[in-house]
Amino acid sequence: MEKALNRQRILLQHLQPTSHSGSSSQTQESANLTASICAAGDNAAYHRTAAFGDDIVIVGAYRTAICKARRGGFKDTHPDDLLAPVLKAVLEKTNTNPAEVGDIVVGTVLAPGSLRATECRMAAFYAGIPETVPIRTVNRQCSSGLQAVADVAASIKAGFYDIGIGAGLESMTVDAIGRVPNVNPRVEMFAQAQDCLLAMGITSENVAQRYGVTRQEQDHAAVESHRRAAAATASGKFKDEIIPVTTKLVDPKSGDEKPVTICVDDGIRANTNMADLAKLKPAFKKDGATTAGNASQVSDGAAAVLLMKRSMALQKGLPILGVFRSFAAVGVDPAVMGIGPAVAIPAAVKSAGLELDDINLFEINEAFASQYVYCCKKLELDPEKVNVNGGAIALGHPLGATGARCVGTLLNEMKRRGRDCRFGVISMCIGTGMGAAAVFERGDSVDEIQNAQTIGHNNLLSKDAR
Repeated sequence: MEKALNRQRILLQHLQPTSHSGSSSQTQESANLTASICAAGDNAAYHRTAAFGDDIVIVGAYRTAICKARRGGFKDTHPDDLLAPVLKAVLEKTNTNPAEVGDIVVGTVLAPGSLRATECRMAAFYAGIPETVPIRTVNRQCSSGLQAVADVAASIKAGFYDIGIGAGLESMTVDAIGRVPNVNPRVEMFAQAQDCLLAMGITSENVAQRYGVTRQEQDHAAVESHRRAAAATASGKFKDEIIPVTTKLVDPKSGDEKPVTICVDDGIRANTNMADLAKLKPAFKKDGATTAGNASQVSDGAAAVLLMKRSMALQKGLPILGVFRSFAAVGVDPAVMGIGPAVAIPAAVKSAGLELDDINLFEINEAFASQYVYCCKKLELDPEKVNVNGGAIALGHPLGATGARCVGTLLNEMKRRGRDCRFGVISMCIGTGMGAAAVFERGDSVDEIQNAQTIGHNNLLSKDAR
């Protein structure tokens, strides 16, 4: 404080006239200085939320292609062979020593926890990661990949370790969506507990019915998803994030194996149109609006995100792809679980000290067109800012991997857009009635001066500045 006051005294001395007659008044004025924040008004007053070097940053984010379960390019690929290539790539492409990684967290949903945890540990060894590096899984259903990234960010922030990997993995070829095998009879006493057992497609129909989302709106969202994904693929946008995977395809009739390298998402249908979608029958209710054409595809895929403190990234000379700013998970009515993003996004944006209008780009998981359309309408989002390269209806939705996949997709698009795209949001609904969202900042958009938030009130300003 004394140093700050002294700087103000010296500055005033330079600004004041140098006549001898004024010297006593100058001394008196400088002696009466008090600490204040100088500002031109509320919008010019800032405070820092964290030291610049303590920002948690993303320096690498890669994924496999996303392929149709049971019919696509990964139908004969073991889950651990999906995860290993992205773990290896995120380290090699950033020239990071695997031994420096403090922990790896993998979001995964359908496989039994202990079995998938074992496969993930195996995948780490395939990727050349030493035995000293631990690994664990996390399951918050469709947000598991994003939860893994958030968990790693929080652990680095807490000082548990300096470098971590948040990843996601799902093989819906190997592990299908199932029902609770032995339901507790007690569930009959709790309506919302019963709703946790609803098929996800029924919750989609509930959203459409309760909030008035039409079949036409849902089909239009599907057409746009495929159109945008096809355009992004054709222009090579996904090449920055997809790691080619060498694997095999087995002929179901002859059993012959053919080596292949998979590097393109295989669920995109560029010719999707309203007329064809209108011919599809409802998949969950006779008079419903959710069809195979306007819901996310069941898919296989994996993704990995490398995080560390900004100070560590600068020390290593690594380019910063993005900054992790906030995360929020919320609960909603299980019967309409798809509305989760409409609640989670405002929570995460507020936690980052921002307004919804500050967000330049959104990645909202298209679990079903009904819930995706509702959330966009509820939040009054500009369609040109949401899923600009398509979403899960076109790309597919490997449950545990989607959140981590979206990190690479979002941050690479923000990088391409440059100065006009500073903040982005990733969000998804979660089965049994939840939503999750995270806010990211473009990696090259901040420096030590910009790393600040506007103060809503000027209570800290001096009287003269008010």
